[in-house]
Amino acid sequence: MNHIKRHPQFPLDDNILYFNHAAVSPWPKCTVEAIQDFSQQNLHTGSSNYLKWLETESNLRESLRTLISADSKDDIALLKNTSEGLSVIAYGLNWSAGDNIVIPADEFPSNRIVWQSLKQFGVETREIDIRSATNPEQALIDAIDKNTRLVSVSAVQYTDGFRLDLPKLGAYLSDTPVLFVVDAIQQLGALPFDVSQIKADFVVADGHKWMLGPEGLALFYSHPDARSRLNLKQYGWHMIENPADFTQHDWQIVKTSQRFECGSPNMLAAFALHASLNLIHQTGQDHIGELILSNSYNIMNYINNSEIYNLLSITDENRRSGIVLFKHHTMDCEQLHNKLTVAGIQCAARGGGIRLSPHFYHEKWEFDALFDHLSSI
Repeated sequence: MNHIKRHPQFPLDDNILYFNHAAVSPWPKCTVEAIQDFSQQNLHTGSSNYLKWLETESNLRESLRTLISADSKDDIALLKNTSEGLSVIAYGLNWSAGDNIVIPADEFPSNRIVWQSLKQFGVETREIDIRSATNPEQALIDAIDKNTRLVSVSAVQYTDGFRLDLPKLGAYLSDTPVLFVVDAIQQLGALPFDVSQIKADFVVADGHKWMLGPEGLALFYSHPDARSRLNLKQYGWHMIENPADFTQHDWQIVKTSQRFECGSPNMLAAFALHASLNLIHQTGQDHIGELILSNSYNIMNYINNSEIYNLLSITDENRRSGIVLFKHHTMDCEQLHNKLTVAGIQCAARGGGIRLSPHFYHEKWEFDALFDHLSSI
């Protein structure tokens, strides 16, 4: 590859073209440095700086609050991953036989399996085909009836990048008793997200994709009114008022979202995600969103003008995201994926095609090299 330059925060190897942020992102340099600093503290002074570490954890909550425009960092919990967050919701509610849940068809398993598991309580999961619908949001709304308890959607579909109009769904659901859950893992860090405008009751998202953080630490947002509707299934020292008072017996569960964090925090991941989000905030989420949409459109434009590939993602400006899905006219998906991987192009086989997901930091030469490889196949 003709290496010209890399973004200073992403000094990837010369033989790598990284277009796989919808799976697992590389860490920026600032994040690696934060982890190294944290490791050195542990090596030389152990937990002597624990109170300072707690400040970093608190700052991370504030950074996540800012990222989604929540009212308070008290609405932010730090859980292990998206699946855990969705499970906290699913098994925190009281269900009755005959209740139903509405989700889009072809959701990532995190936002499908947990709801389907409630079948044991007589709960139906309705999977709605939003892609063939003239009005995807209305198709979901039309599936709601008097027995619907919850609607759960991915902000952006993981296969082809199809983006829902979340404010439209939220405006309707806010006037009903139906809870609104958003799996935002394919949007946060990539495109702006305003939970106050969307009116979601819960938002969940692991940090290892577009937020450029490590696996194992996730945002869990809960609106105070919705939070109080969840029964707790796990208990521990970290989820009570005055958790540092280890001798208290008349303990009370904290009213904030920390009530869903029963034990010790993942401090290493907190340092890492905090550094990654600092980079996102310093760069500007609006600016990042513009660059990502421009980069994905660049790929779409190449695919549309190619004689050997078919674009599978929608080009509608209001539906596009950072994900582009396409396929070869004749070559099967697995074979094409193998060829691209051998060439150093990090991508994913999803939805019957190849998924590319560029971030904000890519240079022009990286797209030129990508298109050269695709043209040579």
